[in-house]
Amino acid sequence: MAGEVEGRQDAMTSSSAPRSPALLQRLVDVRPEEVRAMLVSFAYFFFVLSGWFVMRPMREAVAVATGVNKLPFLFAGTLTAVLIANPLFATLVVRYPVRKFIAITYQFFVANILVFYALMTFVAPAEGSAGDIWIGRAFFVWTSVFNLFVVSIFWAFMADSFRSEQAKRLFGFIAVGGTLGSVLGSAATAELASVIGTANLLLLSATLIELAVLCVMRFPDQAGAHEENVARHAELPIGGSLWAGITHVMRSRYLLGISTFLVLLTMGSTILYFEQADIVGKAFADRAARTAVMARIELVVQSLTLVTQIFLTGRLIRWLGLALSLAFLPFVSLVGFAALGTWPVFLVVASLAILRRAGNFALNNPSMEILFTVIPREDKYKAKNFIETFVYRAGDQVGAWGFAGLAAIGLSMSGIAYAAVPIAAVWLFLGVWLGREQGRRAAQLN
Repeated sequence: MAGEVEGRQDAMTSSSAPRSPALLQRLVDVRPEEVRAMLVSFAYFFFVLSGWFVMRPMREAVAVATGVNKLPFLFAGTLTAVLIANPLFATLVVRYPVRKFIAITYQFFVANILVFYALMTFVAPAEGSAGDIWIGRAFFVWTSVFNLFVVSIFWAFMADSFRSEQAKRLFGFIAVGGTLGSVLGSAATAELASVIGTANLLLLSATLIELAVLCVMRFPDQAGAHEENVARHAELPIGGSLWAGITHVMRSRYLLGISTFLVLLTMGSTILYFEQADIVGKAFADRAARTAVMARIELVVQSLTLVTQIFLTGRLIRWLGLALSLAFLPFVSLVGFAALGTWPVFLVVASLAILRRAGNFALNNPSMEILFTVIPREDKYKAKNFIETFVYRAGDQVGAWGFAGLAAIGLSMSGIAYAAVPIAAVWLFLGVWLGREQGRRAAQLN
């Protein structure tokens, strides 16, 4: 009933305003007063993910060269780095207005990119040397932290700017911007890595992240969303406790549920990541070939995601409801891991990786971000960031060391894939509960 009332109110507002572009309305159910905010959000996500996906195949090549047995140590290094970074980010959230702490965070990462560019260009140790190995490992850890923070901050800003009802209509289209950026970044690396060298691609990535900062600073004050938060976006710090991100998660059954959902997601992703690294490492001999095949897989993922997001994501979330939307990826994973256990070959692992990643970007991620639209504003930046960085990487650790433990007791790649099936089943049931709980909370807010 509350959703119907909210929908009628939006319709009444739209009837007195200019009609949004006809083509845009065919793609997404956007109100005229929301158009500018939606398009700036689209561009913001485009620049963030294009900057990241220029670097992602470089990180994957490091992972393959490192080998499955040593990957858990890189994941442990990433968790340690995230643990250090979280309170530093929380300090910025407490002290600065939203747009300012976002800009500071992104420009800090740009400075890091330039440091790696200098190392890879002017130090330039021979491939396979000790210097090359340690620079690669540092790059792996750093990019793993970078990826989590820049994306989490983006979606926190979105959850703070749009209501639950708007999120269900608009987040799918906004996510298209990220997918287009992913396609551009992956394609650039696939085509240019062997032409100009991977180090020079870092300059492109730094430029794209700076353009994302520009989008944050130009985000419209009147977004057609949380009007009561407009002034606070520009002027007032969020404040509160430095440790609120942790304490609020511990006290909330809903936030703990989201945390567990994310841990189960990352456990499955990590198991698949290790399986992929092992199979690709055996199928392709050198770093250039591995980088190219990883980039091509990523290109297929993002292209499939793009088509789904443009034509289906927003409609599927409304038609299926949030509970079934969150259950989709666990179901795909349950079936896929069973298939990988039966046929542990490149075609199967590549197909599962493509379906999981495309399903995650196209449906699961937008659905998960909707979960955060019904929590307090402070939690959108502190608790959400803690969940999507530290908890996420903790899930990686569980998956990484769990994989190592299963391998140590003698399970083959097939056996480990079968072990992921019950994880997917629990994940599925939790997704249904979270979707229903979000609906209940959204109704209470209206």
